[in-house]
Amino acid sequence: MRIKFLIAGLLGLVTATAFAQKGELKDAKESYDKYSTLSRSGAGAMLANASLASAKKSIDNAAGNAKTSGLPETYALKGAIYASLALADTSVSRTAPLFATADEALKKAKELDTKVEYKKIIDDAHVTLAQYQLNKGVKEFKQKKYDLAYSSFDYYRQTLPEDTNAIYYTGLSAASSGKYPEAVSNYTKLLTTKFSQKPAIYFELSSIYLTQKDTSAALKITGEGIQKYPTNADLRKREIEISLQTGKQQEVLSKIQSAIVNDPKNKMLYYYAGLTNGLFAEGVAKEIAKTKDAATKATLQAKRADYFGKAADFYKKAIEIDPGYFEANLNLGYVMLSPAIDQYNAANQLPVNKQKEYDAAIIKATAQFELAKPYLLKAVELNPTSVDALANLKTYYLGTKNPAQATETQKKIDAIK
Repeated sequence: MRIKFLIAGLLGLVTATAFAQKGELKDAKESYDKYSTLSRSGAGAMLANASLASAKKSIDNAAGNAKTSGLPETYALKGAIYASLALADTSVSRTAPLFATADEALKKAKELDTKVEYKKIIDDAHVTLAQYQLNKGVKEFKQKKYDLAYSSFDYYRQTLPEDTNAIYYTGLSAASSGKYPEAVSNYTKLLTTKFSQKPAIYFELSSIYLTQKDTSAALKITGEGIQKYPTNADLRKREIEISLQTGKQQEVLSKIQSAIVNDPKNKMLYYYAGLTNGLFAEGVAKEIAKTKDAATKATLQAKRADYFGKAADFYKKAIEIDPGYFEANLNLGYVMLSPAIDQYNAANQLPVNKQKEYDAAIIKATAQFELAKPYLLKAVELNPTSVDALANLKTYYLGTKNPAQATETQKKIDAIK
């Protein structure tokens, strides 16, 4: 009889121990659920943290016991609890091992959970880890540790593959760290989503292709962006710039002029036509700088002046449609200012014994400065904090020998900077 009682007692002890360990799992879940509720409600942080600490203690006990250590629920809860611990802390030295433990536990939980009983716990915990990696990636990016940021953001993206922020941050950090194929892959994916800044993504893709000296791909992706966002100024300008680099300037100008025929009241098309001719003029200026032959230089200068004249005509058309069009006023002021600057500089290079020629050249330059003045003033009126507009106006004051106004304008520029 005593043997039976002894055996019964031992069985009872074993059963009680098993129930005790099961109780640790139950306590861990209850404490973690309480923590989750307190965290979502914004209740006291001390109460929430106490619940999380209690959940950790219980899950560690359950994970350390042979009876419960191999259960999918144990791994799922451990992953969730340790993920929350990692997210709640701010010290990398403490959070890194917490993250690693959570990540490993969740992998094991997913492997063991063949009946998919703990899918929600596992999925929610993965989102917590993704949030942790997002926060970590932001810090790394700000510290210009772009390779590390890419790894962090990519973990976030793999957890939430349709999250546009996840895709964008991964692409951005990839581009910043020179991982161009990864950047292109993520940005291209972003164009298939409802991301709100798609024009900027088309522009960034063109920049990546240009960095890799693939002007054909850059022009192609820019063209695709313009087809979808025809009023985007950055994409239009990029198309013009690439066309100039690749010798296709007349092609892009013809495209803009054809668009004007179909839409003659579109101020932006006239602006782009003006911009194109202005960039042509700047291209000729580079040739002039490299040319020593006087006759060739004179021909190029006439060509540049012609481009500036055409640019001015297009900008004026844009302003006729919208007198308050800042960019058109700004650029018109500049293209009318540029010939005046050339004339002024040429006059000052004349020998001292050519006073008569100097006086005539200065009169001509001043007249050109005055033609630019209304547009220079209008640009500043439309955007008083534009450094470009103020710098152009300052140049006018210097060219017309008004140092007091030039100094006053420089003060405004310094205040903005």
